[in-house]
Amino acid sequence: MLQDLNLAFIGGGNMARSLIGGLVQKGCDPRRISVADPGAEQRALLTQRFPVQTTTDNRVAAEGADLLVFAVKPQMLRAAAEGLADSVRATHPLIVSIAAGINEPDLRAWLGGEAAIVRAMPNTPALLGAGAAGLYANSAVTPAQRALAQSLLEAVGTALWIEDESLMDAVTALSGSGPAYFFLLMELMEAAALDLGLPAAAARQLTQQTAYGAARMALESGEAPAALRKQVTSPGGTTAAALTVFDEAKLAAIVARALTAARDRGRQLSESAKGNKA
Repeated sequence: MLQDLNLAFIGGGNMARSLIGGLVQKGCDPRRISVADPGAEQRALLTQRFPVQTTTDNRVAAEGADLLVFAVKPQMLRAAAEGLADSVRATHPLIVSIAAGINEPDLRAWLGGEAAIVRAMPNTPALLGAGAAGLYANSAVTPAQRALAQSLLEAVGTALWIEDESLMDAVTALSGSGPAYFFLLMELMEAAALDLGLPAAAARQLTQQTAYGAARMALESGEAPAALRKQVTSPGGTTAAALTVFDEAKLAAIVARALTAARDRGRQLSESAKGNKA
């Protein structure tokens, strides 16, 4: 159980704080959690919320950890991993990386050889306990360790296993980057409502509640989005008029191109990180 382990986070940014918050809510003792971050502001934000141990030294944070979470930016992961390679080889913690685009073979090489590694791609709604994460485990991860990694991510939302690592960049494109796509649509709907004459407060509240209600219907109905769309689209009605415009603008092709671009960027980040030691 996670509650019985010593946990360490390398990086104390938003995602690390959300995971720590979820863990504490699930009963983990914050005094058994160590966080390394070079920024005084990030460390202060953490200690204001939880009595965790903070440090600027990755080695100090990782000492004695049963589960080690790399929560740094992708371009910083190689230096962080190589700096902890000796410690990881000596203590064999479960490694969880939430750095976008960094492949397991590269991380394993930077850690100096064999290591039990779970690659995870959470998203920002984890800050509210409503995250969606994809998980991939290498062959060194035991069933018990898979359960621990799943518990870690489920502390802040939903966690699904992806057995083919090559698909993790697609997870990044879909759910990792996905909240921004919905925010953009909400932004555009709100702006269009203003142009149609609605007061600003009404335009925002109606947009937000509509997005919330649609998401709840999709989650709780058990039906496919296409079926739900058809249920609210009367032939010749107002919804059909709007959807016709989306179709004429080839929205489906735009969305496909957008997700492909995000996936490809993840692959590029992986390639560039291989040569980034600082």
